[in-house]
Amino acid sequence: MLLDLTIAIPVKNEENSLKGCLDAIGPDLAKKIIVIDSGSTDRTRAIAETYGAEVVDFKWDGRYPKKRNWFLQNHAPLTKWILFLDADEHLTLDFKQELRDALTNGSDGIAGYWLKYTIFFMGKNLKGGYPLYKLALFKVGAGEYERIDEDQWSKLDMEIHEHPVLNGETGKFKNKIDHMDFRGISHYVIKHNEYASWEAKRYMTAVNDPVVRESWTWKQKIKYRLMRSVFIGPVYFFGSYILLGGFRDGKRGLSFAIMKMSYFNQVYCMIQELKINK
Repeated sequence: MLLDLTIAIPVKNEENSLKGCLDAIGPDLAKKIIVIDSGSTDRTRAIAETYGAEVVDFKWDGRYPKKRNWFLQNHAPLTKWILFLDADEHLTLDFKQELRDALTNGSDGIAGYWLKYTIFFMGKNLKGGYPLYKLALFKVGAGEYERIDEDQWSKLDMEIHEHPVLNGETGKFKNKIDHMDFRGISHYVIKHNEYASWEAKRYMTAVNDPVVRESWTWKQKIKYRLMRSVFIGPVYFFGSYILLGGFRDGKRGLSFAIMKMSYFNQVYCMIQELKINK
């Protein structure tokens, strides 16, 4: 039986990842699979259509809304639930069974679910470090992603670190989705440079907005408080590598923790630079 679920996959030039994502979903899970495409120039669209997925075209104007909120506002699914999935994320058998159980038996009073993901770095799954959670499964109409009014100050056309603000309680899944990112260190560095710039500009525009602050989770509140301090990088490193067992991954774990520490230090420096320029 197909679940009363739409799986939405935002993409741009994902021909190398999309097939594996769609294979992992399978033909008997969701009533609808929709690929939201930002003008791909490779075979992304053809691959989606081969699997019977509907393709919706998106062109960003540099302002609110970005891709996920735009989809919710302009192509609201007719199903009860929606799951946002990246092209390099693979649903495991255990996750799909938990998904079936939750949506058919255990979702009364729940507006959405936090999902857990594996983290692949340098070709292997990390055993330690901070766990990756995203609020990516929720009821249609229960809410939208945080509203952040950009004025063309980033090139990121999709919500990255925003999370949905929902009316209702949330649950948490136990089984993980595999985040199969094998695009290499160069891609990792380039993307995190873009993310760091966005984080700094978001901090400058949102930290003094009480409406935005009210929607933050407790983790976001801690994160944005730490962004004021040069110690945000070392704090992340200590928590990830020491407290949460990143050392169990040996050299890979150490390298990952150092790179993430560098990322947060970069965010801090960008914030200070923006303050000076302002």
